[in-house]
Amino acid sequence: MSVENTNREKEELLLQHEIDVIQGILESKSKYRKIVQAGIARWVKDFQDGRIEVKTVEDLKKLIEMDLELQKNDI
Repeated sequence: MSVENTNREKEELLLQHEIDVIQGILESKSKYRKIVQAGIARWVKDFQDGRIEVKTVEDLKKLIEMDLELQKNDI
C-alpha cells in the first residue's frame, strides 16, 4: 500500500466523520424545530381559547426567535 493510498484513506475517513457529525446536527435541529413548532401551535391555541392574555406574548416571541435561530444556515 502506498503512502498516497494511505493518505487518501485517511482523508476519506475524516470526510465521512465530518458528514456523520453534520447529519447528527441536522437531525437534532429538526427535532428541536418540531418541539418549538409544537410550542408555538399550543401557544396560539391557548391564546385563541382565552387561556393566555396579551401580557404573555413574550413567550411566543421567544419561541419564534428559537425557531428562526434553528432555521439559520439551513440549506
